[in-house]
Amino acid sequence: MRTLKTLALSAVVGVLAASTAWAFPDKPISYIIPFGPGGESDITARHQQAFFKGLFGQDLVIEYKPGGSGAVAWAQLNAAKGDGYTIMGINLPHIVIQPRQKDVGYKTDEITGVYMFHYTPDAIVVNKDSDFKTLQDLIDYAKKNPGKVTFSGSGKGTANHLAQVRFDKMAGIKTTYVPFKGTGASVTALLGGQVLASWGYTSVGAKHADKVRLLAVAMNKRHPKLADAPTFKELGFDLVSGAYRGIAVPKSTPEAIRVQLSEMIGKINAMPKFIERMENDGMALLDVDYKGMPAFMAEMTEVYEKAAREAGVIK
Repeated sequence: MRTLKTLALSAVVGVLAASTAWAFPDKPISYIIPFGPGGESDITARHQQAFFKGLFGQDLVIEYKPGGSGAVAWAQLNAAKGDGYTIMGINLPHIVIQPRQKDVGYKTDEITGVYMFHYTPDAIVVNKDSDFKTLQDLIDYAKKNPGKVTFSGSGKGTANHLAQVRFDKMAGIKTTYVPFKGTGASVTALLGGQVLASWGYTSVGAKHADKVRLLAVAMNKRHPKLADAPTFKELGFDLVSGAYRGIAVPKSTPEAIRVQLSEMIGKINAMPKFIERMENDGMALLDVDYKGMPAFMAEMTEVYEKAAREAGVIK
């Protein structure tokens, strides 16, 4: 007959064995980026990758699955095994707007987001030698010359485009948005004088600091690396927007693993060195965990749908 001490020891051993058996992660995690290499989704994933192994002892293996502006990968997400070892980058407004435009193989509510970790804030960008020295200069000109202020921007129905629609309404102006294939092409058009201004991102200001000026940024407070650029809010316009990025998992992923992955991404987000890297690239940290995702998505969906209808992007 076993003693109480022996029974207690056996119980402890059993708990340790169970915890070891269920340790997560115990192998590398596949991190799928729904675009090609070199874009901001890739850059931010690389920043996360650098800290993941140090914190959790396993690698994040980045894979690319481009196509359909992300839709190809998002349509395949739920077919992946839901064991926590496949995660995928998600982007807003993409996953809200795409399924409302046409059948892209997935619906917004079929995407199981576990964390939104950052956004690249929208910004009005002009060349350093532009006659528009302030946001008010641009607004005054636009009011006197409806439609003549031309903005380059990254694509149609994107964060840039929807920001332009929202701001025109707030400021009581009419401007012309010219979509380009990506931020790079949009910036090239601005620097080449093809447009008067650009709806770009704070990352453009960080990368081309010697060539451009930001008239306003769509943040709650000024960007720490772009302190000369005022926010729209401080200039009287309630505009906080940009390209949001996060992590999703297959819908078959157990609740406990969803929560754990959310906590893991949150730990990376809290690291000072990670924050520094992101901010140096002109990005802004965001902390929406698994529990907060439903309310966040509901709020953003309402904002994007309204702006997209006004832009004629969806019906």
